[in-house]
Amino acid sequence: MHGQLRADCTPGQVRDTRVGVPAQFRPQARPADIDRAVAAARAAFDEGPWPRTAPAERIAVIRRLNALREADAEKIAALISAENGSAGWFTLAGQPGLGRQAGAYLKAAEELGWEETLPPSAPDSPTRSVLRREPIGVVAAVIPWNSPFSAALAKVIPALLAGNTVVLKVSPENSLSMDFLAELLERSNLPEGVISVLPADRETSEYLVSHPDVDKIAFTGSTGAGRRIASIAGEQLKRVSLELGGKSAAVILADADVQQAVQGLKFASLLNNGEACIAQTRVLAPRSRYEEVVSALKNLVESLKVGDPSDPDTFIGPMVRPDQQQRVRDYIELGIKEGARLVTGGPQVPPGLEDGNYVTPTVFADVDNSMRIAQEEIFGPVLVVIPYDDEDDAVRIANDSEYGLSGGVWSADQAHALAVARRLRTGTVTVNGAPIAFDGPFGGYKASGIGREYGAVGLAQYVEYKTVTL
Repeated sequence: MHGQLRADCTPGQVRDTRVGVPAQFRPQARPADIDRAVAAARAAFDEGPWPRTAPAERIAVIRRLNALREADAEKIAALISAENGSAGWFTLAGQPGLGRQAGAYLKAAEELGWEETLPPSAPDSPTRSVLRREPIGVVAAVIPWNSPFSAALAKVIPALLAGNTVVLKVSPENSLSMDFLAELLERSNLPEGVISVLPADRETSEYLVSHPDVDKIAFTGSTGAGRRIASIAGEQLKRVSLELGGKSAAVILADADVQQAVQGLKFASLLNNGEACIAQTRVLAPRSRYEEVVSALKNLVESLKVGDPSDPDTFIGPMVRPDQQQRVRDYIELGIKEGARLVTGGPQVPPGLEDGNYVTPTVFADVDNSMRIAQEEIFGPVLVVIPYDDEDDAVRIANDSEYGLSGGVWSADQAHALAVARRLRTGTVTVNGAPIAFDGPFGGYKASGIGREYGAVGLAQYVEYKTVTL
């Protein structure tokens, strides 16, 4: 079995990654494929050169991988749009971020003391300690479909930099882009067996994370699936990191420029067709400016073009699958039944787009934070606007969620916004739409996950610590 490979088709299947072919008819790995991939990774870790390669050489390989990716950035963006329905503006805009993500990991790897002698605890101590940072072993990296390159490389790069071997389980929806990632990994000249890329369904994914030869699980996906993976990891005492769901709040303070804030929410709340765990889909507005915020959001959403993701004027493309389209439409109907005010949008399909998985971008007002549309992750272009009385009330509402992944604060006074941001129980907070920085850790509080990604903290998720006392 070749190391950097795509999963071979199972007997009787025909390889088909054409746009529009349903995921269930695309090649998918079965338990036997998982066994072969894990065995290759185990052998590469236990007997191969990669874990014993000098950190500088591993860094050079990842630099090569990143350079290959950058050279084909436009192709990658087009592949993701074709398979996911993500608007072209989003997939193209995300390419430089992949470079910054890789750069933060590379900088962390260059600066990390892979082996260091610790200062003695006391001047007269008779011993000294050598601290080593070593790879964990075989990593099962499991990612969702919505942002495949970002999710994959957020795990693959630090795992490889630390000297681990990897089995990357991807979604069948991403046959196009992940097949190309496998090609880039092959061209990076990694040793045999170090990484395998396999598309698989949920049952096969569970077989992978339960495999006795897997030492660490790195997962991005739903909170429900994360709970199941955490239980497996607990039973087997595997290392685990989980990046899970979100229902992030955008807190618009009374002194904010509403038009500027709403233009920022165009990207913070509706990126990737709303199919993003970090989307700020709960908009908290002061009662004194509530209708101003609602009106501005209505005008914004109604101005956005919904349609062909390859059209440069399209801001919102189709949902990834028919069941995801129906899920979003069901939530819109639920919001109406719960008594929220439908400001714009609705459960109807946009006119002229009946043949795709399209939904109408929707804004609800007069939403109580206890409503399901305010508590549950919809994963589509649906915004809820919640009024608050004062800043204490805003913080209380923002924190009244099982999730704590992301969020935003909007204010004319940056120091004021920072003071509010400090009070939010969430892993990432942006001020006035600032983009997420990759040198700082990313991850969630509460049901939004365990562990962190990006930079030095993210790299540390893939090492074991050994102390040698002399």
